[in-house]
Order: sequence, then structure tokens, then C-alpha cells
Amino acid sequence: MNRPLLDTIEWPRDLRRLPVADLPRLCAELRDCLIESVARCGGHFAAGLGAVELTVALHHVFDTPRDVLVWDVGHQCYPHKILTGRKHEIESIRRRGGLAPFPKRGESEYDHYGVGHSSTSIGAAAGMAAGFRLQGEERKVAAIIGDGGMTAGMAYEALNHLGGAHYDVLIVLNDNEMSISPNVGAMSNYLTRILSSPVYTQVMAGSKRLLEPLPPVSEFARRTKEHIKGMIVPGTMFEELNVHYYGPVDGHNVVQLVKTLENMKKMSRPRLLHVITRKGKGYAPAEKDPVGYHAVPAFDPAAGVVKSAPKGAAASATTYTGVFSRWVCDMAERDPRLVAITPAMREGSGLVEFERRFPNRYFDVGIAEQHALTLAAGMACAGLKPVVAIYSTFLQRGYDQFIHDIALQKLPVTLAIDRAGVVGPDGQTHAGSFDLSFLRCIPDTVVMTPMDERMTRKMLSTAFSLEQPAAVRYPRGKGPGADPGEDLGTVAVGKAEVLRQGRGGAILGFGSPTSAALEAAESLDATVVDMRFVKPLDEALLREIAGAHDWLVTVEDNTVAGGAGGAVNECLAAAGAAARVLNLGLPDRFQDHGSREEQLDEAQLTADGIARNIRDFIART
Repeated sequence: MNRPLLDTIEWPRDLRRLPVADLPRLCAELRDCLIESVARCGGHFAAGLGAVELTVALHHVFDTPRDVLVWDVGHQCYPHKILTGRKHEIESIRRRGGLAPFPKRGESEYDHYGVGHSSTSIGAAAGMAAGFRLQGEERKVAAIIGDGGMTAGMAYEALNHLGGAHYDVLIVLNDNEMSISPNVGAMSNYLTRILSSPVYTQVMAGSKRLLEPLPPVSEFARRTKEHIKGMIVPGTMFEELNVHYYGPVDGHNVVQLVKTLENMKKMSRPRLLHVITRKGKGYAPAEKDPVGYHAVPAFDPAAGVVKSAPKGAAASATTYTGVFSRWVCDMAERDPRLVAITPAMREGSGLVEFERRFPNRYFDVGIAEQHALTLAAGMACAGLKPVVAIYSTFLQRGYDQFIHDIALQKLPVTLAIDRAGVVGPDGQTHAGSFDLSFLRCIPDTVVMTPMDERMTRKMLSTAFSLEQPAAVRYPRGKGPGADPGEDLGTVAVGKAEVLRQGRGGAILGFGSPTSAALEAAESLDATVVDMRFVKPLDEALLREIAGAHDWLVTVEDNTVAGGAGGAVNECLAAAGAAARVLNLGLPDRFQDHGSREEQLDEAQLTADGIARNIRDFIART
């Protein structure tokens, strides 16, 4: 496709040479490039389409990379990557050896801050501004945060500090009325009220000519503006925090954005520009279904994303998220005390059907993992049985709350931990590599690792039946194809199962790698144990297995450091067992993005990798 303007842009300095009048045409070409590129390679889509004009305006006004742009989450960063020297690599995004799916410091000098989790931009921007001030550097800092990111506590902690510290930080609130799922909570309602106030809209439109020359602005005009705003805006939260509010402005009018940003660049106080955008802008299917087009596989732009039904053997392979989705609805039918909580991951965690069927028992708290866990604790204190559906990587953000508010009080909260282990294209920031390590050290907590779909359903029922904290962790995607069934039966807590009896050595499987361990055991004639529980361990069976075999190998899709294998080592050491033990799991480093299969192969958690490691272990010991 012919893109005469975009073809001349390799770096932001090329963009800044363009007259403002040419920017709308550049935005159209950039949007076409984004649609065509993501259609070929897949990736995050709708958010980037909505941020095209904003990205162009920011790089046109600010002297990047000397001036700093801090992106929040990074779903919207694809246009940024195209404009900052990575245009010709954009189709490699999320692939092994290609561009990272989010801003990454080691990838480009224009990526000043690595992200993947939400609501960090304001705090990071404040830190950078403080650093530049201390070192006598005059550099501008802008934080670009979505309205979804403004639901998290970290954003308000940073706002509170920023307003008191008076750092030179511009916050750009990219308001498209949703994050991944539609936004919830008071903040979303607050922004909606601002936009829907006809008086406010008229006054702001009428005062645009007064705002555009800013600065300077007289003290009288400033006080008058704040007074009028205080009367007509349903709340003056940002102003009360000493962060001056401007807007809202049309986020798809790039000429107006440039003029506004030029004026705001001249200021030095903490300030917030409220920009209204549309997620999926410029591609009708994404505008109509921004949730469905948040992240997409490769597709035909003319036809859109086509969801085809699985065929053949794949039809029986149910995703782990799907197993949870059915279980939580079935259990809710049986027990009215069950409530489901999610930190803004309704679709990803499998709670869409639950919300439809049990709307009064469904709680989406926004991107607020800490609050999600403390909310669950409060509900448990009131006699309910909360189930928190959360990704492994996001559970890290609520670690203190799990310890202090749930485990310490021994409250019956079930953690349904999705995306455990390797996660594939989402990469380092979303890896679920650490939950076994950080959960097994917490007293009074049951930690379960189902090996397949059937055991996932049973363990969820088991966790829910307990009167103490319990966690069930399962990977992304499909399992080996075990029928999960429809019953709500449980398993005995702390009991493992011997799946294969062999000679010589034994493989102790924790979770999904147990299937690969079974395959590896065939060529080794090894015993295979589905350990099921990391805490409590089946210590009696473990001692028995250790006494009857020459060697033991533990296998898990968690980091080896502090993981389930470490629990086995500790148990055997305490029992005085002189066993030869090899611990296999994820490496002690952050794995680069790629497919799940590539990451498992790199970690040698395939059947071939497990067998190869065991043979090497036997040979050297």
C-alpha cells in the first residue's frame, strides 16, 4: 500500500519536520499500516487504533527521546513502535526473537520504562521528573494512562504524591471508556459525568480560545476557571489533588491535540489532559467490538476476525479457563454463598457466563488486585465463600493482601489462578512463573496443581469445600483432553497418586508438565507420581517412593528457585532420606516472548527435554 508520508518517517525527528497540516494524512497512513501489520501477525489491536492521533501528536510536540513518554500497560504502544525506528520489524511483534509486545527498555531508547501491568505510569513519571530535577536536567515527562488504568490504587497514590511534590509531569488520560473489559466503578462514572454534562461542554467549548494561549494566564483567569469548573463539573478530584485538569479534548483531532500539547508543554506544574478516544478507531469491526478486537490472531482485514469451531480431536480439548467457567457456575447453583471476584478480567478469567447468570454475586473491582483480595477477605468474614479469578502475574500485585488479610485470618477464599507457568506471546511481564514459590511459604494455605482438565474441576471443588485459603493454579490454553465431567466431587487433601509404576527412578509431577513426564517415563521405565498438592505434600508417599527408587526427579512449570521441587527437597532432608534428586522447572531468568511451545521447549519441559535431562542426571551421578 502506498504511504508516501509514513515512508519518510523512520524516527520522531522526521515526524517533527512535517507541517501540522500534514498530520491528519500521516495518521490515516499510520492507521492503515497498523491494520495491515497486525492482520498479518496478530497482536494487540483495538487500543493502538484508538491512540494513533495521540501518539503522533505527542512525538510531534515533545523532543523524544530526550523528553520522556511513559506508557501505561502498553497495549496502545504499536503506533509508538512504528514511529520510533521499528516500523520494518512490527510484524515480528510477540514472536520469538521479534519485538516485545509492550514497551521494553532494552529494545529502544524511546522506551523509557518497561511495562505490562497497569497503573504504573504516573508513579514512574514522577520518579523520572524527580531524578531530572535533582540532576539539573530540563526534560519534559508525560505519562499516558488509560481510563482503565485510573481504576487502580497505584495511580491515586502517585497522584497524591505528584500534587504535593509539584513535579513537571503531564498526565495524558486516554479515555476510551474501557480497558480490556468495559470499565466499572466510580472513576468510570465520574469521567462519564464530565463528558455528559452539557453545561460543562458548552463552557469548555466557549473557553477554548482562552485556554489555547496558555501560558501565561492571569491569576484571576485561573481562579475563575477553577471556580466555574467547581460549579459545573461533578467533582474536582484532580484539582483538589493539586493536579490541574484540562479538557476534555477530541483525541482524534490531531491538529487540535498538537496545539493543546504545545501549550501544556510550556507549563511546569503537575497537569492532566483529558483526551477522548475511541478504541478500535478507523476499523469498523474493532469499533463495534473493542473487547473482541483487544488482541487478535492473524486475520483478513476485509473479513475481520473469523471465529471457527474446532474440528476433530481439537473439539474435545477444553481450555482450562473454560473448565473454570463451567465449574464456577455449577458450584454457584449448588451453594448460594459463592461469590466471584475479578480485577477487570471478566473475559480472560472466564466469568462472562457467571455475570450473566448471577449478576448480584459477580464483582468486578477494576484493575485493583490488592482491593480484590481484601474485598474477598471482608466477604468471607461476612459468611460468604469468595472465589477470586486472577492471573498468576496479577496475583503478585496482591501478595501482601493475601498474606495479611486472608491467610493470617485463615479465611475461606479460593484463588482460581489462570495463566500459571509460561504464557507465550505476552512475554516476561505476564509470565506466571512464581506463584508456587510465593504461595507455598504462607501458613494455612493449600496449594494445588492439577495435571489436566478433570483434576482442575475436582480441585476447584476441593478448594471451595475448605474452611481456609486455597489456591488452584492452571495454565493458559488447552489441556491434554481429559473430560472434566459434570460432578462437583473433591479429592483428598494432601494425597498424591501413582500414575505409572516403573523401575529405577521416579518422576514427581506437579501440574500440567505431568503429562509430558508420563510420556518421558515410557522410554525410561520410570515411576510417575501425580503429586497434586504442593502444600500439603503427601509426605508419607514421598518417603515411600524415595526409599524404593534410585533417583527422584521433580517437574513443574514454576521457577525451580523456591518451587515445588524445593518443597520435596526440604521434606526428604527433614526425613533424613539420602535420595538423589533432580529439580526441573522454569529457568532462573525471565524468558523472552514466543509461543508457549517454544518457551516450554526452551525450559526443557517437553517429554524429550525431561527424558534428556534425566539421562544426563543419571550419567553424572
